Amino acid sequence: MLSIADIINFLETRAPLALQESYDNAGLLCGDRKQHCSGAIASLDFTKQVLDEAIEKKFNLIIVHHPPIFKPLRSLEPKDEISSLLVTAIKHDIAVYAIHTNLDNVMWGVNGEMARRIGLQHLQVLAPLQHTHQKLVVFVPREHAEKLSNALFEAGAGAVGNYSECSFISDGTGSFTPMKGAHPSIGKEGFREHVSESKIEVIFPIQIQQRILAAMHQHHPYETVAYDLLPLENKFSELGGGIVGELKEPMGMHDFLSMLKQTFHTGTIRHNQIPEKSIKKIALCGGSGKQLINNALSLKVDAFVTADLTYHDFFIPEGKMLLADIGHFESEQFTSDLLAEMLKEKFPTFAVLKTAHKTNPVNYFL
Repeated sequence: MLSIADIINFLETRAPLALQESYDNAGLLCGDRKQHCSGAIASLDFTKQVLDEAIEKKFNLIIVHHPPIFKPLRSLEPKDEISSLLVTAIKHDIAVYAIHTNLDNVMWGVNGEMARRIGLQHLQVLAPLQHTHQKLVVFVPREHAEKLSNALFEAGAGAVGNYSECSFISDGTGSFTPMKGAHPSIGKEGFREHVSESKIEVIFPIQIQQRILAAMHQHHPYETVAYDLLPLENKFSELGGGIVGELKEPMGMHDFLSMLKQTFHTGTIRHNQIPEKSIKKIALCGGSGKQLINNALSLKVDAFVTADLTYHDFFIPEGKMLLADIGHFESEQFTSDLLAEMLKEKFPTFAVLKTAHKTNPVNYFL
């Protein structure tokens, strides 16, 4: 039987909480992660309709993109809608889990789903994150180097882009003198030892540091392990905000906007005025993406598709690219499909559904 923790642990291996923005509040917002999970509903938002749906189906986990607890709550007295919904969820033992900007910052997430829907290829992250990885440098007797390397790889170290089990190993001589109270696997108390050692260097995402260090200590023969942890400034191309890709064939502006309107089922598209041009290279950012306009311009894309743009934002491109606001809900609406499909693939016998309710608070008068 799956627990709520099993579901959460899987989601956090795919979109680690360490990747969320500093202002965000992703994670388990209420509920007991040790509880058996009777079923899950995936939704963009936490609304009364979605909660009623979970209660009706006797599902005790709701997975949402937008955290219902975003600004600090002073109490859970049911005086407003969010507090009332959370109190009801708690009364029915329903856990609420938010997977927000951490899902925005992985290539396969919100933006990757947008890109897939319009057929983009040759994808890359629009604004890669920094400070997402560390390097482990550890010294081990040469004959134990392969065993330790394999353990570190098994724990998740050594992944670089489309390559796994990446490391660098160099050989040298280490020395140490076991002092009183030591229990060395090599050498004797009070005598300096010289040992042929290998230096193993691997990188790993910061969120799995504890797992990496646990594997290192478990599979290292020394009582006291000599190792270094180094922060990295590298930008890793698979992590970050927004996505850039190319259409298989270029499109005219009118046809491109029509395709967006049809694909994302939007009531209207707000866009800037630019000279008629062919659209092929496209940047996308689900939700509020105004902060990435200049990133898109620097990559000389033909169009940037996002949401929540203000009047003045439309002046920024100065006619150099099409800027299209398709709506916040519209840009992220397929997130619930993405989550439901991913969980069904991982747990094929587990009951998980996309909500039957449209949670968009915005309506269009046509």
